[in-house]
Amino acid sequence: MKETRREFLKKTGGCALGMVSLATQMQHLGTISALAQHAHDTGESNLGTTYKALVLLYWSGGNDGNNMIIPMHTDSSVSNYNDYVAARGSQGLALGQGGNPAALPINVPRMGNLQYGLHPNFGPIAGGINNGIHELWGQGKLAAVVNVGNLVRPMTKTQYQNGSVPKPYQMFSHSDQVAQSQAGFSGTQAFTGMGGRISDRMTAAGPLIPMITSIAGAQLFTAGQTTLPLAIADSNTTLANVLHPAGYGNPVTGTNLTRFTAFNQLRQQDLLTSNHLRAASQVTDQAIAADTAFQTSQDTTVPFPNTGIGRQLRQVARLIKNRTALNTTRQIFYVQIGGFDTHSNQLAGHNNLFGQVSQALRSFWDEMAAQTTGGGDNMQEAVTVFTLSDFNRTFNPAGSGATVGSDHAWGNHMLVMGGSVIGGDFYGSKRPDGSGSYFPTFTFAGPDDVDSGSGARGRWLPTTSVDQYAATLAKWYGLPQDATTLNAVFPNLQFFPGTHSALNFMMP
Repeated sequence: MKETRREFLKKTGGCALGMVSLATQMQHLGTISALAQHAHDTGESNLGTTYKALVLLYWSGGNDGNNMIIPMHTDSSVSNYNDYVAARGSQGLALGQGGNPAALPINVPRMGNLQYGLHPNFGPIAGGINNGIHELWGQGKLAAVVNVGNLVRPMTKTQYQNGSVPKPYQMFSHSDQVAQSQAGFSGTQAFTGMGGRISDRMTAAGPLIPMITSIAGAQLFTAGQTTLPLAIADSNTTLANVLHPAGYGNPVTGTNLTRFTAFNQLRQQDLLTSNHLRAASQVTDQAIAADTAFQTSQDTTVPFPNTGIGRQLRQVARLIKNRTALNTTRQIFYVQIGGFDTHSNQLAGHNNLFGQVSQALRSFWDEMAAQTTGGGDNMQEAVTVFTLSDFNRTFNPAGSGATVGSDHAWGNHMLVMGGSVIGGDFYGSKRPDGSGSYFPTFTFAGPDDVDSGSGARGRWLPTTSVDQYAATLAKWYGLPQDATTLNAVFPNLQFFPGTHSALNFMMP
């Protein structure tokens, strides 16, 4: 009996690609849409020729920003170190008290040049391979955007309590707040992420891989309506193998080469058939072309820590180093580190996690210095790393002693690192009425705490929305600034006065 083409492909393993797109056959690329295919076919592009990349580092679980950045001054005009110790010291969660190490000092011009501190493990650590990221603050390459959170509209504490302004749905829920922070808007359920929607609006013909890549599996952040997200393994898998077709060996020789040649010939027939088969075959063509480029890819030169986040960032650095071979000028990456749901054992957990993050980010920074552009400049100004998390944690600790932790809260502090960052400072917004400062007021049931009464725990009401924060980065990346584009990518941005221009933490 004569074999059908489908039966032959099953036997030869041709549908078991290492980079896959259609849900039934491939598992790394998203389904190609009509609009994306149109852009590919017509060569439409709104990208420049200068390379830029955004790297989102997601702290999964809800990072306690209250112990990531703390005041070290005693100026009574704003919340100070004494206020911090009064709230966290008796239960053992305050840095610099009760045997806990002190924070690393940083000066903050936008807070009157008062001294604040970064967690001690953002500096050199025992067994580390570099000096960490603390010193980048003094070099003006690391900044903090403070009291950021999911918001539907600008909101005062009174509006929060009387319900006159809509709140993000399912407050303090991990899954819902993760979805909202990655979507870039709150108030309704989202099925696309802001990274994916940025990619939707910045089409290009010619790159061998999609604009957006996750090194941490499928994520809402990478999902667009027309975008082709790519998900690959970390640096434990070489680029030569991340997209290589399964079942043919590497290199492809002998009988495997005969089978692979037959597979490619059969795929060419699909280009002449239905739209669905043609789309699938074109995605496979893209995968195989990228795989060919990866067979001679360049590796990183700077040592990276052998941790999950270290391996993810090393893989990102590899892709950036091979950008010319991949024919790409814009890339967005997603990496993630978990473990920040610190209801208990927070001090030890933070020491470990922040040490991993700092060591990995510093290696990435040094690797970008080692990589050069076509003009001979290094890649540090072309690549910006930024952080996000589910939410902050309560200023009032949970428990006490060695197992002390904290619970789910709201407004948090984010870090931005890169050569195009106007660093060494805080950025953000004041309260909607213009009062207060960028940094929250450390008063339980106070103007920045959405809790009231004796049970108030210090859940800071954000004064800067995730939308504003992300839109600032998207503008630097090259997202068109017309109203239609901004409304499509950041639907709630129009409700925040001054939009993202007021943050101003990126160079043009």
